[in-house]
Amino acid sequence: MRYNNRVHSFTPAMKAVKTPCIGICSTTSLGDRVCRGCKRYAAEVIHWNSYDETAKGAVLARIEQLVVQLLHSRFQITAPDRLRAELRRQKIPFNPDLSAFCWLHNLLKKGLDGIDRLESCGVRLRPAHAASDLASLSAQIDEELLRLSEAHFDRYIAPIKQAPGMRSFPA
Repeated sequence: MRYNNRVHSFTPAMKAVKTPCIGICSTTSLGDRVCRGCKRYAAEVIHWNSYDETAKGAVLARIEQLVVQLLHSRFQITAPDRLRAELRRQKIPFNPDLSAFCWLHNLLKKGLDGIDRLESCGVRLRPAHAASDLASLSAQIDEELLRLSEAHFDRYIAPIKQAPGMRSFPA
């Protein structure tokens, strides 16, 4: 709770937006402009702690939209509670406020080797991908997510002429 001077009462504080970091940062370690782990742009990774909750939410919404777009066509989440349990078992960070497809993305990125059977995680491949090798499919998805993120950056972020005093995004 925090005191709201405008209405002179205590109001619930806005829920803090969690970082999408999963501990595979390539922007800080390799200099990539899009992180291979969480798919944030380099400037978003660097300046995350200075963003307000609205800006953080916008970043997460963009990433979530891309992840869901790609994973929904390949996977069916049959039991989100089992997926959540597997993430916790493998100690893989995930944001419970995001789509379960984002959780699945984190599992594929950090815990692929720890999956015995995808179905035991509450996930199944859609029929068009049932014969796919999970590691190959995961790599393909990750490459597509990276390309989509880079295309979004090139189209919407890179061309913006920064006003004086604004932080610029590295190319």
